[in-house]
Amino acid sequence: MNEERGADFVQSLERGLAVIRAFDADHPQLTLSDVARATGLTRAAARRFLHTLVELGYVGTDGRLFSLRPRILELGYAYLSSLSLPELAMPSMERLVERIRESCSMAVLDGDDVVYVARVPTKRIMSVVISVGTRFPAYATSMGRVLLSHQDPARLDDYLSRVKLDPLTPKTITDREELRAVLDRVRTDGYCLVDEELEEGLRSMAVPVRDRDGHVVAALNVSAHTSRGSASAIRRDLLPPLRETAEAISADIARAHHP
Repeated sequence: MNEERGADFVQSLERGLAVIRAFDADHPQLTLSDVARATGLTRAAARRFLHTLVELGYVGTDGRLFSLRPRILELGYAYLSSLSLPELAMPSMERLVERIRESCSMAVLDGDDVVYVARVPTKRIMSVVISVGTRFPAYATSMGRVLLSHQDPARLDDYLSRVKLDPLTPKTITDREELRAVLDRVRTDGYCLVDEELEEGLRSMAVPVRDRDGHVVAALNVSAHTSRGSASAIRRDLLPPLRETAEAISADIARAHHP
């Protein structure tokens, strides 16, 4: 706190924030002496800051011990509520990739395509080069099918009536009624597994990501080479952690945008 600052720097604000940061998971309750020691403030200064925070409702005390109160969350809400969907999702996606050692992506529907808005790759090399902004036809991707399956019936009918179903691989579904049946099943099952329909040798599985009202706002997927195992093995091993991650991201979205 003794570093030289610019003329506009407010040292008292710095000290007040230092008092707040003195509390953490390992130190949820602190005495006045604890706060003074942790911040480098005198006891008199620490007392003034603590009692100001108590008066404002950010800190509570029993007369000896001090602790943060729920109102302190207001200080971070503005930042949290301003976060974009990718920013909210990336920490959970990174944890998933570290856990399963396969790539994870998030996409939204844009017209007839999915657009990748977040991606955490592994070091495995695929012939499909994917980065944020990459577009693929929705009908041939796991995330696209998840997103299509949650469109309202009129919009889905319009899509199926005009989309050109090109065979990207020998396994790509190109029959409209078969695709409709697949989308119905995806909506019922709550996930989609695409087996070598976008690229030979590549399987991907996706689940929906929802906002606080339950609306599907994005899809989350993991992709794996067929050498990892059968489709049923990938479903068994990867679907539970993928669902957990999507639920965590959905919960973060709900918290970030709670009025």
